[in-house]
This record gives sequence, structure tokens and C-alpha cells, in this order.
Amino acid sequence: MATRRIDVGVLGATGPVGQRFVARLGRHPWFRVAWLAASRRSEGRRLPELAWHLPEPVPEDARDLVIDAATPGRGPRLVFSALDAATASTLEPAFAAAGHIVISNASSHRMDPLVPLLVPEVNADHLGLLAAQARDRGWSGAIVTNPNCSTVFLAMALGALRALEPRAVLVTTLQAVSGAGYPGVPSLDILGNVIPHIAGEEEKIESETRKILGVRRGDGVEFHPATISAQTTRVPVIDGHTEAISVRFEARPSLEDVARAFASFSGRPQELGLPSAPARPVVYMEQADRPQPRLDAGRDDGMTVSVGRLRACPVLDVKFIVLGHNTVRGAAGAAILNAELMLAERLLD
Repeated sequence: MATRRIDVGVLGATGPVGQRFVARLGRHPWFRVAWLAASRRSEGRRLPELAWHLPEPVPEDARDLVIDAATPGRGPRLVFSALDAATASTLEPAFAAAGHIVISNASSHRMDPLVPLLVPEVNADHLGLLAAQARDRGWSGAIVTNPNCSTVFLAMALGALRALEPRAVLVTTLQAVSGAGYPGVPSLDILGNVIPHIAGEEEKIESETRKILGVRRGDGVEFHPATISAQTTRVPVIDGHTEAISVRFEARPSLEDVARAFASFSGRPQELGLPSAPARPVVYMEQADRPQPRLDAGRDDGMTVSVGRLRACPVLDVKFIVLGHNTVRGAAGAAILNAELMLAERLLD
């Protein structure tokens, strides 16, 4: 697709998600990290001088880059944002106004009516909202967001089942500690324990999923009519968010119908053969004890969502288990896939 690697930047490059961006972009066939920005305490330093929390080394492309101030107008046109929500709320629009295309992992603008909340296999057409950003906000750039890490996996599972008309969803998450950033949850709180509260997480899952599954109408999104109830927990797992999901459908499908829907699910990234897109975005596992974070979170370089334990639900219609890699498909990998889709659809020109 790309005849040469395109220069990109990373905002918040020194944090856990920022480092994941740098690592994945370091081996990307279309993008090349050419600019890093972070807070003032990291400005003027290089990544090898700072704490690096990933098992792979700092990529060669990024080793000698001096970390810059996060100043709109500096850096490449395409930037990936791993900023915290408070900083992103003002800084990302400033970058968009200055002509940058911001592919954001932050929560600040996900529910903005004019900002696509994108899972490319599920709602690629929501990129049509970008024209309204230029017209109504006056931005010469744009903002595109990916969802909360737990939302991604629920939205992909329900996206595969959308034709069966899901109407009520109960989801309980078992979320890995890497989702809390670094240093994350104190060891004496999480070891041998389950923490039944993650601030703001349940509300994000319930609202973001309905936007993703919704229908774009003109310059907005009509939310999906399903009622979603989420409970979130933190568990002593390093990587991989597990979700126990029960669904009631309007269509009253059989278990075989649901299994076929998972097996046949595909989307625009698979049609286009995007570099980060797995051939099968959702994989159903027949084993009674799968999926498991340790065995399955890294499937297809962390970009596949694994589903298992499909069975009848005595309260709703069906229930099943979903697993995804929270810092890859739920964060940096998701944003990079969004950028690949935009490049393939000529939205980065």
C-alpha cells in the first residue's frame, strides 16, 4: 500500500502505551517513528536513558530521537496519542487545529459526536464523520479514537453477532494489571486478590459499545438500541482482559447460529489486507478451558480476540467468554490499525 514508510510521531511516548506504540511502529512496514514527545521531565532525553518496560529493546528508528515538547505544529502530520485523558482533552484538539491527524488512545474525545470511535472490523464507515470535523471545528487535521481496552473486545464479539440483533448484554470483566499503567496496582492489593472496582470503566463499556455498534447518520451516530450492563474487576494477570458475557437477542438464534456468526466474522481490514489485521479477527475455541490469558492473549501478535465456552444462558439467551490483549488490540495495536485503515482509504492525504 505504502511505497515508502511514512514519518509518524508519538505523544506520551515514555508511558506504557506510548512505549507499546514505539515498539510496534519500529517494525511496521508503512510507518516510521520520526518524532517523540512527552512531559517536561522527559524532554531532551532519549528513550534508552529512561525506564523501558517492554521485553523487546527500543527500536533502532527511535533510539537516537531526542524527546521533544508536545507542541502543536511540531512533528509529523500523523501522530499517535498515548496521553492521559486530562492532557489529551486540550492538547489533542490543539494538534488537530494545527493540521495533525491524531490517532488517540485517550478517553477524552471518544464520545464527541464528530469523533469516530473506531473498531475497523465493526464500524469503518464512522470515518465519514471526519468531514464534519473540518467543517464545524475548522480543523485542518482530525481526531480519531480507539475505545477503552475492555470495550474493544465486547464490541468485536457483539459486532460479529450484530445481524442476530443483540438487545440486552451483561458483561463482567477480569482485567489485567497492565491495564492500570505503570507502576499500576500495588502488589499487596492485587496478589491473591480481586479488586471489584475500576474507576469509570463500567460507564465507558456501556456507552462506548453502543456508539461503536451504532449507525452513522449524516454527521452523527445513532447509538445501538442494546441495553448493556457492565461490572469490572482487576485480577492478578499481567496481560489479557477476560470477559464473561451473556446476551439476549431479538432473533432468538441457536447456538449453532451464534457459532457460525463468530466463525464468519470479518471486516474492512481483512478485505484490504492491512498489515496489523489478523486473517480472522475473532477466533472461536472449542476447548472447555479456553481462552486463557497466558495461552491466548498474544494470538496473531495480540490482535485477535478469542471466544470460547459458548452455551445456553438460563437468564438471557446465550453466554460465552471473550479474551483480548489489552495493551495491543485494546490500545496501541488498535490505534495503529485505525491509521492503516485511514491510509488505505486515502484519508491521510
